[in-house]
Amino acid sequence: MKWRALFVLSMAQFLMVLDQAVMNVSISQLVEDFDTSVTVIQAIITFYALTMAALMITGGKLGDRWGRRRAFVIGLIVYGAGSALTAAAPTVAALLIGWSILEGVGAALVLPAMVAMIAGSYQGADRAVAYGVIGGVAGAGIAVGPILGGWVTTSFTWRYVFVGEVILAAVVIVATRLVGEPPQSDEQVQVDWVGAGLSSLGLGLAVFGILQTSEWGWLADAASPIAPFGLSLAPFVIGAGMVIFALFVRWSEFRERRGQDALVRLGLMEIRAMAGGLQMLALQNTILMGVFFAIPLYLQVVLGFDALDTGIRMLPVSMAMFITSFVGARFSRVWSPYQIVRAGLLILLVGVFVLMATIQPSLRGIGFGTAMTLLGVGMGLLASQLGNVVQSSVTNRDRSEAGGLQYTAQQLGSALGTALVGAIVITALGSAFISKIALDPRVPEDLTAAIEVELAGNVPFVPTAVAGIALEEAGVDPLVTSAIIESYEESQLGSLRIGLLVVTALIITSLFLARRIPDTPLAELATGPGVPGA
Repeated sequence: MKWRALFVLSMAQFLMVLDQAVMNVSISQLVEDFDTSVTVIQAIITFYALTMAALMITGGKLGDRWGRRRAFVIGLIVYGAGSALTAAAPTVAALLIGWSILEGVGAALVLPAMVAMIAGSYQGADRAVAYGVIGGVAGAGIAVGPILGGWVTTSFTWRYVFVGEVILAAVVIVATRLVGEPPQSDEQVQVDWVGAGLSSLGLGLAVFGILQTSEWGWLADAASPIAPFGLSLAPFVIGAGMVIFALFVRWSEFRERRGQDALVRLGLMEIRAMAGGLQMLALQNTILMGVFFAIPLYLQVVLGFDALDTGIRMLPVSMAMFITSFVGARFSRVWSPYQIVRAGLLILLVGVFVLMATIQPSLRGIGFGTAMTLLGVGMGLLASQLGNVVQSSVTNRDRSEAGGLQYTAQQLGSALGTALVGAIVITALGSAFISKIALDPRVPEDLTAAIEVELAGNVPFVPTAVAGIALEEAGVDPLVTSAIIESYEESQLGSLRIGLLVVTALIITSLFLARRIPDTPLAELATGPGVPGA
């Protein structure tokens, strides 16, 4: 019966991850139902990520003040209310309030409390297993979400997913009585509201700027509403967020000098294991979301698979990640987190190389399935360790703060992975496509120049059939159209390989930075000095 608390918390983790994946595969249906544009729906999805990233640290602190289980339940109530409003949303405004705001606020309360409750419910090897399972459930949710969302949206309506979320949230709330309240300090916790405002605004602007680079560009002005000095607005928004967050750090130092509670104890970042764990969590999500950006482009845009088929092809990732997260936690009894994380990164590296080799005009089933499995195993090994590394590096007093930092790092990594790989893929596509048609004698020079002017370096990543129809409607000769489409398809595949090459560079960088992860089994660290209550 000792694992019943983990079962309840795993349901909450799955709930938090599921609907973002569902929304991503339901965009076209949402556009039709609300008679709006793709840009508006993408903005709503972006605002959900912003809300979570901006409020996660504050949510962790509120868990310290209210009690972790109470914060967990309140968060689930808010989340369930948001899901109910989303399911019944008559307008885009209602969708924004229900999904982006209420669900985002609920998640910011639930997730930091959840990791603190795991740390309080389990010790030693059991805690490693618990965090491994939670990591695996998160990965399964990311991969299963498109399958479930694609099937429900295609067969019924996307609204049923959120009705199901209301029911699941209610079940978890009732079952929360099976989870004990983690021990907390007797000190009265004060919330630093000025610090909360500064951190929320700083993180929100930074994440918003990163996410908007896919539309506005990193430097060159693509479609940003304002172009300071002729440049994209994105780096200025990111810079403003970093300046405000620096003010938050200064404010926190000021409060600590006066003996007052800061939103986050800055001393936590001086703990080597904590800093290393957060760094690797950010990199893990950058790598994960970078891969998960490239794979659907390949399967859906290049090969023409629908959302359900795409989800099925990606199922080996979720299955391998879930199983390996559980098994990897068992390895903690013998090997150190550093050894396991390093092994996971090496397997990831092999998986990405195999994936690059399978990016071909037709799907190579065995090679692609092997790549997906290797990616799942590598991610599973990382997921089995990093949450436990962060939580085992602090005392009970700091668990909620550590949880807030943990999920903030993950949100930042997710935003950066999507934006970075997305920008590189689109840039590489434009450069390769223009170069190929310029060198192709079958394409007239005046047509090449006209295409270059029309696209202005911003080549869209669309199915070749759509590109072919556009050329036919423009009156381009069928033989020339065939040559252009051939170059476009080759450029798509090449740009995806370049995006994955950037992912390999991130993995290699992670191998060097992973040295901050403890090289001693956590079972030994948990009983060592300086980790009371661990």
